[in-house]
Amino acid sequence: MQTPQGILALVRIPENPVLDVKQLRDAFSLVLDDVQDPGNLGTIIRTADWFGFKQIICSNHTVEVYNPKTVQATMGSLSRVNIFYQDLAPLLSAKTVPVFGAVFNGKSMYDMDWGKEGLVVLGNEGQGISPEILELISDPVTIPRIGGAESLNVAVCAAILCADISRNFQK
Repeated sequence: MQTPQGILALVRIPENPVLDVKQLRDAFSLVLDDVQDPGNLGTIIRTADWFGFKQIICSNHTVEVYNPKTVQATMGSLSRVNIFYQDLAPLLSAKTVPVFGAVFNGKSMYDMDWGKEGLVVLGNEGQGISPEILELISDPVTIPRIGGAESLNVAVCAAILCADISRNFQK
């Protein structure tokens, strides 16, 4: 990095971690569909850690989690959140838990019954959720827009949804 933080850590990078579908039960996981910006991925990992999400499942075309910019943006949270890369369609097709998807025309997050488990799909910064993955969403959800902005940054969207979902953890 051009401007490193002045901290060095030696960690073992897991070799091709495999998601066990049992890990999806009784928990919420973020699912990233082709997120491309390393800073966004790092911020999402840090946000997931803040709100108690233990895993993030990335499409095979999501930016590499060990990209230096991603690692730096996690601010250490990478060591506490499990990251998996895999083809999302088979996972979401199994529908072992509810599949929520952040879209423009879904049910308001304020009216959403999140329950106690689920997958929360967030899309690519420019295209949103891919059409193939969009078809597999059981519960489309939207963050209501009050102002005039056309869209939200994917990491900001993740933070807002994680905050709303985490209210259930504290009950």
